[in-house]
Amino acid sequence: MIGSLMYLTASRPDIMYVVCACSRFQVTPKTSQLYVVKRIFRYLKGKPKLGLWYLRVSSFDLEAYSDSDYARANLDRKSTTEGCQFLGRRLISWQCKKQTIVATSTTEAEYVAATNCRRQVLWVQNQMLDNGFNFMNTKIYIDNESIICIVKNPVFYSKIKHIEIRHHFIRDAFEKKLIQVLKIHTDDNVADLLTKAFDVSRFNFLIVNIGMINL
Repeated sequence: MIGSLMYLTASRPDIMYVVCACSRFQVTPKTSQLYVVKRIFRYLKGKPKLGLWYLRVSSFDLEAYSDSDYARANLDRKSTTEGCQFLGRRLISWQCKKQTIVATSTTEAEYVAATNCRRQVLWVQNQMLDNGFNFMNTKIYIDNESIICIVKNPVFYSKIKHIEIRHHFIRDAFEKKLIQVLKIHTDDNVADLLTKAFDVSRFNFLIVNIGMINL
C-alpha cells in the first residue's frame, strides 16, 4: 500500500508529507498506522481529479521554496526537510525527507533544508542549461531570517561550528551568485504543504497556491 502511494506522490504533492511519514513504519506497522493509510486512500477516492495544472502562458523564471519541520519525528527527534521548485508558477519538483542528523535548533534544521533545496536547484539549473536556458542567481525563499543571515555572512562563528561541512554548500553557491536567498512570510511559504498536517482551510489554500486544481 505504501509502495503504491509513494509512486503516486510523483504527481500528487498534496499527499507527499503524510505518505513519507507513514513510510517510516513499514517494517513493524501498527493498527493505528494502517488506519492512517486507509484514510489516505479515502481522501484520494474523494478527489480523483485533483492534479497539477500547468499554464500555457506564464513566466519562465526558476524559483524555489525551502522549509523544515523541527524535531517532528517522535521516535528519534529528527527534523524533516521540505522543498519545492517552480518554473514560473509551474511546480516541477518537490521533496520531503527526514534529515539524517538530529538538529539541535530550528536554525540548524532550516539550514540543512535550505542546503538540500539548493542541491535540487543546482540539478534543475544544469538540466535547463543543457537546453539553452540560463537560470543563474535563482531565488530561494526561506521563512527563517537567521538562515539568510548565516548564508550571507562569510564568517564561521561558534554557533554554527557543529553543523557538518557538507551543509555549507549553500554558502558557496551564494558567494558565486548562483542563488539568492530571500525572506518570505511563513503564511506564504508553499513548502509548508510538505511540512506538517493542517486544517482544511489552510490545506486547500496551499494546494491551490502550488497549482493543483480539479481537472
